[in-house]
Amino acid sequence: MMNKAKILLSVALFTGTLAFAETLVSVNGKAISQEDVDSELMRATQGRFNQVPPERQAEFRQQVLQQLIGKELIYEDAVKKGVLKSKEYKEEYVKLEERMKEELAIQVWQKKLLDEIQISDKELKDYYNQNKEEFNQPESVHARHILVEKEDEAKKIIAGLKSLSGEKLKEKFIEEAKSKSTGPSGPKGGDLGYFTQGQMVPEFNDKVFSMKEGTVTLEPVKTQFGYHVIYLEDKKSATTRKFDEVKGFIEQRLKMEKFKDAMKTKMDDLQKKAVIK
Repeated sequence: MMNKAKILLSVALFTGTLAFAETLVSVNGKAISQEDVDSELMRATQGRFNQVPPERQAEFRQQVLQQLIGKELIYEDAVKKGVLKSKEYKEEYVKLEERMKEELAIQVWQKKLLDEIQISDKELKDYYNQNKEEFNQPESVHARHILVEKEDEAKKIIAGLKSLSGEKLKEKFIEEAKSKSTGPSGPKGGDLGYFTQGQMVPEFNDKVFSMKEGTVTLEPVKTQFGYHVIYLEDKKSATTRKFDEVKGFIEQRLKMEKFKDAMKTKMDDLQKKAVIK
């Protein structure tokens, strides 16, 4: 019984989500919603998705979405190949059904407890005001680069870009990156996405954060990987995310904290009434 009590407390960390049921994609007619993705994110981070660095949240969401798409595709293929009618599947299903009876009962019991917990607007705003540092977004840049082996190659590329500006410069840079860059981002026009200070090697980092939007490096930037021609597409100043943007994450976190306290109270009460030898 004591082990079961510990299991109950640990399983609690993986319960529920407050997300919306907006459909993101449809896989052969089967909808995958925002709620599906957020539920998976909350389970993976134990309710602390808001602590994932902001610049990685979109990437993390995309990874989870791809995993859910993959699961649906595999399941459909298994159905087509008759896996659900096989003897092995039916035997394992019976075993799983027995194991899941207790697990499902626990989850439903926990969900009812979770649904009873309410978080007031005052609690949400107090948490936001007292923990604003959690929602700070550091300065970030969106850059593209062309990576080549030799300095002369990089200089020739820069020479061909010097007279251009605006959209023409961006279009030409993307074209050059696709045809000449040896880096993995080459096929994507050299796109590195958004990143913050310290994510790139020092030589690259120092240069790109000193650039102006819509400009290209006038000299090749040498790193351990070769010579880079860099185009700065966008720059975002350090900011603090607004309350409305993070309200849902705060509510989820406070709910989970209250839920753990409620679980402890319930478990203490149940153990007092139980015969444990």
